[in-house]
Amino acid sequence: MLPSPFPEENDHAHAGSITLTDDTGRTLECYVEHSLSVDGQEYVLLLPVDSPIEIFAWQGDEEEEEAVLVDDDDVINQIFGTAQAVLAEQNLIVKNTAYALTVAGDLPAVEESELFTLEIEDEEADLEPEQLQLLASFYDTDQEYAVYTPLDPLLFFARISTTGKPELLSPEEFKKVQPLLEEQLFNEVE
Repeated sequence: MLPSPFPEENDHAHAGSITLTDDTGRTLECYVEHSLSVDGQEYVLLLPVDSPIEIFAWQGDEEEEEAVLVDDDDVINQIFGTAQAVLAEQNLIVKNTAYALTVAGDLPAVEESELFTLEIEDEEADLEPEQLQLLASFYDTDQEYAVYTPLDPLLFFARISTTGKPELLSPEEFKKVQPLLEEQLFNEVE
């Protein structure tokens, strides 16, 4: 999952779609943003059809309050129905898809007052802060939760297996082929 280093393109310029499937059998429908071949291996850059969302739990007192990403499947399953109901009020349909929660429907216009900047602390990587837009907040069992969508697109790199199925690149594989992929994609963009 990476923010896009490439310029935004016309939404109708997609070369097709591919369905990713995770280990639990959940699926994620994606547009093929780019397809390229490196050393005889086909790679694809994928953008989810629906908008990704992230749910945060607000913890601590008001002066030291911090947002903690909810990534535990048990907690997500516990609050999923409430998140669905709250977002349905905005005509958004929450989906528990592979690799990311998503919403189908038209997102509200971005308002500066609804933005949240997430500072990512990683000593090994110099990561840019991520900008998120608040979609809704709710309480479940006396815990406050907030649902955000990233402003930058969520992209996946995958290789196409010999059977024609997309397989996400592991972080190690991505590091090996990243320079080759970026070089070829930047050449195609120019």
